[in-house]
Amino acid sequence: MKLVTFSDAAGTRVGVLDAGWKWVTDLSVAAPSLPREMGAFIAAGEPAVEAARKASSSDRGQIALDRVRLLAPIPRPSKNILCVGKNYHEHAKEFHQSGFDASAGKDAIPDVPIIFTKWPNSVTGPGDAIPSANDPTNSVDYEGELTVVIGAVARNVKKADAFRHVYGYTIINDATARTLQHRHKQWFLGKSLDGFCPMGPCIVTADEVPDVTKLQLQTRVNGELRQNAPVSDLIFDIPTLIEEISGLMTLEPGDLIATGTCAGVGIGFNPPKYLKRGDIVAVTIEPIGTLSNPVS
Repeated sequence: MKLVTFSDAAGTRVGVLDAGWKWVTDLSVAAPSLPREMGAFIAAGEPAVEAARKASSSDRGQIALDRVRLLAPIPRPSKNILCVGKNYHEHAKEFHQSGFDASAGKDAIPDVPIIFTKWPNSVTGPGDAIPSANDPTNSVDYEGELTVVIGAVARNVKKADAFRHVYGYTIINDATARTLQHRHKQWFLGKSLDGFCPMGPCIVTADEVPDVTKLQLQTRVNGELRQNAPVSDLIFDIPTLIEEISGLMTLEPGDLIATGTCAGVGIGFNPPKYLKRGDIVAVTIEPIGTLSNPVS
């Protein structure tokens, strides 16, 4: 099932997308007892999912998709978004060779997951502009990433049980001000500028992704394919990430883990291909869909 947060003149609420991307079931009409905010909906667990699935099987509450605005599925996360650095083999080498890697470890391939975060205020939705003017260094880059949505409290979870805590998946474009990332010798500030975390277009529930390693991540800039890799290329897979993170802190429903980006980012080119005003960045991972954002 594809879950969305959408808005129109009647306000913001949670809905279910149809398979053909033609209409959305407004759950505030089709299942009015369900939460209208995605964080609360996720926290309501499997009963809410089943109720939404049943409600979307009828035509009650259906609205044409072109009559609403899709927002980030979780428009304002309650915590920072957890992100993983250098988590695809070829990108780790690409970043290491770019001259922008100011992390403490100087090996191209990390020995343990590199975890950083993005500020919740950086989140924007499908179609929203990435505001390049917010980066005074004019070094805006893109990073398409598969993102895990946590659905059940996870603490000291082992790899074998990790997927029991996965609610579903979405897409994040981990937009980055590269010069700031390098200058500050860490990644938080250069990745947390306002508008630098496009998310969406939906959350696909985990039951629709029987083998996440078979998903393919592709990023296009103005139609040019820049990134193209299977999720199976992750250095640290999703169970490893959940085991590592939950061994140190508690993950809760609605928490997000952006699993890393693959080779083909702007700094991987010589000279770097930074984003500029008027560009369109489109990240595709089926069955989640395409997250497309212009650069302003």
